[in-house]
Amino acid sequence: MSGSPYTNLDRPPLSAARLRRALTAPNGPWARLELRAETGSTNADVAEAARADEPEGLVVVAERQTEGRGRRGRVWQSPARAGIATSVLLRPGEAVPDRGWLPATPTGYGWLPLLAGVALVEAVARLAELEATLKWPNDLLIDDAKCAGVLAEAVPGRASDQPPAIVLGIGLNVTLRADELPVNPTGLPATSLQLAGAVATDRDPLLRALLRAVADWYDRWRSAGGDAVASGLRDAYLAACATIGREVRVLLPNGDSLTGTATGVDPDGQLMVTTSTGARTLAAGDVLHLR
Repeated sequence: MSGSPYTNLDRPPLSAARLRRALTAPNGPWARLELRAETGSTNADVAEAARADEPEGLVVVAERQTEGRGRRGRVWQSPARAGIATSVLLRPGEAVPDRGWLPATPTGYGWLPLLAGVALVEAVARLAELEATLKWPNDLLIDDAKCAGVLAEAVPGRASDQPPAIVLGIGLNVTLRADELPVNPTGLPATSLQLAGAVATDRDPLLRALLRAVADWYDRWRSAGGDAVASGLRDAYLAACATIGREVRVLLPNGDSLTGTATGVDPDGQLMVTTSTGARTLAAGDVLHLR
């Protein structure tokens, strides 16, 4: 029994059958769900499916990732069954007539990882009963320690006029112990729901709540034509974001950095920072809260 997933009773395996009954049509909001005991990266798996013309609504969940990816090429790993690693396939540029969804414009796609961040905050509050916040753009913080992250990747369409698919990946630390926590290259400490004192660490209801929240916010956003303001997404994000009003240092993708006060998030999801030389609007970057 040494290879059985039931040998660690604190980390029981997920059930594909139960998840599918709860989360896929006709009972749930997603089209198809695949549960894998181990994979390199759920984002890579979903991206491969997108390139093979998989329709919107695929969910891939892994009990263990060996090559999970974070932003800026970082590696994200977790012991088997100690966290949630999932990716979903979205096609926001395609119309869905039976739901009244028109194609969303690509300028709004930047809201999708922020949407996942809002869904994370809601799921953690509802199931774990922990107060969580977001560090722009989408890191989930509990007591200023990172507990989850989101990575969104675009997969180009086969034809030049075909809009890209979006792969939305989410990694949540659930029962990681202190000696299992990853080291963050920006110096931000890590935590898990268990270490933070969650009232519940059962991954099955956590995953269900998370994926339902993502689907609910995606429905609102698509029903509003991809408008984060009209859908209420921007207000929900601002209410959850701990970066606004803080002194921050932002590490930019080109290697430069800037320091200033984060003053807000614009209608496109970009961070607004007031520096000593004027106002800046940032589409990407690693944010460090200074105080």
